[in-house]
Amino acid sequence: MLFFLPGLVLPFLFGRKVSWIGYSFLWIWSWVFSMLTFIRYDFYGQENFRKGQAYIYVSNHTSFLDLPGIRMIIPGEFRPLAKKELLKIPVFGWIARGATVIVDRSSGESRKRSMDKLKRILLDGVSILLFAEGTQNRTKELLQPFKEGAFRIAIDTQQPILPMVVVGAGPLMPPGTIRMKPGRIRIYVAPEIKTEGLTSNDLPALRQQTFDVMKAMIERSLAEKKS
Repeated sequence: MLFFLPGLVLPFLFGRKVSWIGYSFLWIWSWVFSMLTFIRYDFYGQENFRKGQAYIYVSNHTSFLDLPGIRMIIPGEFRPLAKKELLKIPVFGWIARGATVIVDRSSGESRKRSMDKLKRILLDGVSILLFAEGTQNRTKELLQPFKEGAFRIAIDTQQPILPMVVVGAGPLMPPGTIRMKPGRIRIYVAPEIKTEGLTSNDLPALRQQTFDVMKAMIERSLAEKKS
């Protein structure tokens, strides 16, 4: 896996013109990671990606294993929002510094800067990714309450939301551990949710609509697995 390190890190040090190389290496690394760990990803709803459209991807978050699958299913370049604690992790910290938008969740000023940067990236034609719950879900609930950041960005930029859910990652690598086991993870993508014409008054309804769509996808996946 160290073979990929230069391709994962160096392109992000030279700006947007060559960052696509880094994202391509991340895509390849994700597939290699899947093969070496015997963790397989099944994808559903890929027809809902619209070519050339910049999206606010909104996902749940249950495990580190969410990340390779999300990189594999999303076509092209995108920028995730990431917590500053990732910068302390060897290798991943270097990648995060170039490939993500970093936020210090304890600082209101940092949160505002990161939201403004995500808006600029989105309006520049590059998709962004936010984990709607704000952190990994360590509860028994299917979803934790959603933060408002993704929906405020969607309304301010009038760009569509593309909801997605990852199902089955938590049991293979629970939050807070580095132990993982082989298995299958399912990733579902829903049709886009349009935001044209919405105002800040519509934010609670947009957040609830997205929550309901994502919860329904998780429930349907779990029901299909039992049948």
